[in-house]
Amino acid sequence: MQTVLGANGPIGEELTRELYRHFTHDIRLVGRDPAKIHETDQLVKADLTDPEATARAVEGSEIAYLTAGLPMDSQLWERQFPVMMRNVIDACAEHGTKLVFFDNTYMYPGTTTPQTESTGFEPNGRKGRVRAQIATMLLDAMSAGSLDAVVCRAPEFYGPGKTKSLTNSLVFDRIKAGKRPLVPVSAKTVRSLIWTPDASRATALIGNTPDAYGQTWHLPVDPHRRTYAEIIEVAEEVTGRRIGYTVLPLAAFTIGGRFIGPLGEVRELLPRYRGDNLFETAKFTERFPEFPVTSLREGITGILG
Repeated sequence: MQTVLGANGPIGEELTRELYRHFTHDIRLVGRDPAKIHETDQLVKADLTDPEATARAVEGSEIAYLTAGLPMDSQLWERQFPVMMRNVIDACAEHGTKLVFFDNTYMYPGTTTPQTESTGFEPNGRKGRVRAQIATMLLDAMSAGSLDAVVCRAPEFYGPGKTKSLTNSLVFDRIKAGKRPLVPVSAKTVRSLIWTPDASRATALIGNTPDAYGQTWHLPVDPHRRTYAEIIEVAEEVTGRRIGYTVLPLAAFTIGGRFIGPLGEVRELLPRYRGDNLFETAKFTERFPEFPVTSLREGITGILG
């Protein structure tokens, strides 16, 4: 049995498909209101902030994948993410279940220094501090030998379907709707973006690779990184039309955040948009050289084509 905790988000859904395609049909989907992707999927309703419900959800699982997300709300993150992580760690330790944690980069410093698996945590906001806290909780449990676990870390998403990110909402979703894309902070800095199906497929692969455990892995991105200006040029080629864009400066998020809550919630993430964002994935590509990474052009074609 392999169990997906937080199963019906964009990562959890594609992860479930990949597990079914290549690893097992014995899959349990856990969430507040989970939905089947395959007829054989087992559904379990559970609130991961409830320790007993979490333990029941994990029981009998060989591997559990923690892919649960929360809305962009700092107070909610501070209240719930540490509780969820503690409950999942305890449940996996109790039942001898391996844990695969799908993580992000909010805890990394927003600088131009290349990010590797050994990059130290230097969060510059509340959500980043929460992500550093829960990642450290798991790393400490791994070091103590409490459970067998692995961290799969991804940079900003772009992708099809329910994918949520600044790049999707401000750039690709607006292009699809025939609107002028809005570029956060700078169109001239290089971005590291991960295609969400690649992130899910790589997570399934790592979770089913025994010697990958006990480590942190950066998930694969197209190594030919581009600026937003170049990304929009590719979108022009894919759509066959001229696409103008507007750059939103930091001040726009600061002022807008006073009136529109979601703008204020993303402001702490914006320093990473001022300079090149270099998320390094050499460790993964060396260990899994046959893994097919979706190129940015292929991804943009998949969204807009």
